[in-house]
Amino acid sequence: MATLPPEMPPSGAAVAHEPEILPPQGGYSPVQPQVRRRKPTWAATPATHILVGINCLVFLAMVARGISFMSPTVDQLMNWGANNAGSVLIDGQWQRIITAMFLHVGILHLATNMWCLWNLGLLAEPLMGSFGLIAAYILTGAAGNLLSTLVNWVWPIRYGGSVYFPAGAGASGAVFGIAGVLIILLKSRRLPIPQPELKRLRRSVIYFAVINLAIGVSIWGGNQFVHSGLNIDNMAHLGGFASGLLMAMGLVPRIGTPREVFKTRLRNSLLMMAGLLVLFGFYIAHVPPPQP
Repeated sequence: MATLPPEMPPSGAAVAHEPEILPPQGGYSPVQPQVRRRKPTWAATPATHILVGINCLVFLAMVARGISFMSPTVDQLMNWGANNAGSVLIDGQWQRIITAMFLHVGILHLATNMWCLWNLGLLAEPLMGSFGLIAAYILTGAAGNLLSTLVNWVWPIRYGGSVYFPAGAGASGAVFGIAGVLIILLKSRRLPIPQPELKRLRRSVIYFAVINLAIGVSIWGGNQFVHSGLNIDNMAHLGGFASGLLMAMGLVPRIGTPREVFKTRLRNSLLMMAGLLVLFGFYIAHVPPPQP
């Protein structure tokens, strides 16, 4: 998730074996084994493809409407649904909590987020199902944007005696949420995968989260001295990651778990997260506005 300050004054195939049969002539002729073709990637992980596709289509639609390929302006991003504490809490535009997670600040921002979403999605979707992955993307992305909204509302940008709220956009809060879910699910002993392999995968996801959180904090710290105009929304990252960890506490992996158990645990976890987000949003809506 990236933030921009508001406009201000200058500053295996599986093999199926069939039984052998004897033809009427009395000769012996075994039936050849039938080989099942492995599903193409898009069929095995449709949710990952759908999420990446929506993000890319939104970006292409923006470019087709004349918005900068490399660096859209704050006004352009706001017109397309970027998150903004003032728009959400003063104007009541709560839909921005969702729309912002499909919006990106230029091609480089899109490319890095989609590369992460692609790799984490291909790993997570077999463990939580297509519906589970889409739900995790939306719920954890919303959690990150809500936390960002709260922090920007309480500590806005102050310039020349006025109060400004930065615009936020990007899928990275949801990407961090999926990483949080994976860290928990990859620890499950239900998975029919050798423990050394599971530990390796889980360690890679932890490294991804820690390194990217550290990069975000470093960019934020450096931007306090060199005002580049582009910042990292660390609160969206942190909120998405924490909510992913929380949501996964009640989950079990789809692989190695009875179907009904998996579906029940998934439903309960999603309902719990949705309820917590509603309560969190209700709390944010009643936080007093900042003083000029």
